[in-house]
Amino acid sequence: MHAISQYQEFFIDYLESQVIIKEPKNLYTPISYIVGLGGKRMRPVLTLMAAEVFDADYKKALPAAMAVEVFHNFSLVHDDIMDDAPLRRGQETVHEKWNINTGILSGDAMLILAYQYFEQYEPHIFRDLAKLFSKTALEVCEGQQWDVDFETREDVTIPEYLKMIEYKTAVLVAAAMKMGAIIAGTSEENANLIYEFGLNLGLAFQLQDDYLDAFGDPETFGKQVGGDIIENKKTYLYLKAVAFSKETEAEQLMHLFSIQPKDNTEKINSVKQIFNSSGAAKITQESIAEYTFKAFKTLGKMNISEEKKAMLSDFGKSLMGRNV
Repeated sequence: MHAISQYQEFFIDYLESQVIIKEPKNLYTPISYIVGLGGKRMRPVLTLMAAEVFDADYKKALPAAMAVEVFHNFSLVHDDIMDDAPLRRGQETVHEKWNINTGILSGDAMLILAYQYFEQYEPHIFRDLAKLFSKTALEVCEGQQWDVDFETREDVTIPEYLKMIEYKTAVLVAAAMKMGAIIAGTSEENANLIYEFGLNLGLAFQLQDDYLDAFGDPETFGKQVGGDIIENKKTYLYLKAVAFSKETEAEQLMHLFSIQPKDNTEKINSVKQIFNSSGAAKITQESIAEYTFKAFKTLGKMNISEEKKAMLSDFGKSLMGRNV
């Protein structure tokens, strides 16, 4: 087993060897651009780590890790078009740097390229990877649609929100880990347990993202703090605050989430105050811990060494304690 930073280096070395430069350049250059923008590379790292957890060489998992990363970036390209987002990781989004048509077509090509990476595996492994990947890709699309639907709904429930983030974010984290298990040829039970581990970690990760968006340190968060509040996104924090606030506070919060002032400073501060006074901030932190510990529970059932369980546990703790 290796450190997370080493898996990141292994993957980046592989990614750089895979850069596609061919005609037509206006199709492939945007792909190289978005994949090269960086990010934490969390999902491909999890594929490499999971393979070694189940006693396979991480090198065997590199094509699958690349498929996961290409698919993740494909989803970002299309999400950015839907959100009309100008920036991604501090740089121009693909549709802004080129145009919307290029973003759509290059994104489509990325989805196909992701599948092609599975062709490097033996037929039985290819079948299992492609089956898991197809299921996951469709769930991610479903999650994205729910996210869009929720923007115009006033009656979104907590269970609905949790299902949305499970599909939009957590299932890809879970699938990334299960792919490593499939490549390693471990038991079906172990593969299902590592999926469950990844699913709960993914839910904790997204709830932590919701929390940091409001209460993160601007120096380390990497995004504008209060971005969800400015965009009136009904996150877990918002839904819990509406549920647990006094009636006057809940009405004030709903009003604040219906306006878009030129200067958002006062709005952000007022919303954060309600998040705290209603107990929503504390409840969200408790939920992050709950999903992280759910993930840890699955470790006890896995047929792996205590050392490997400790490494997976440390990774989960590092995610729970992150500030970026």
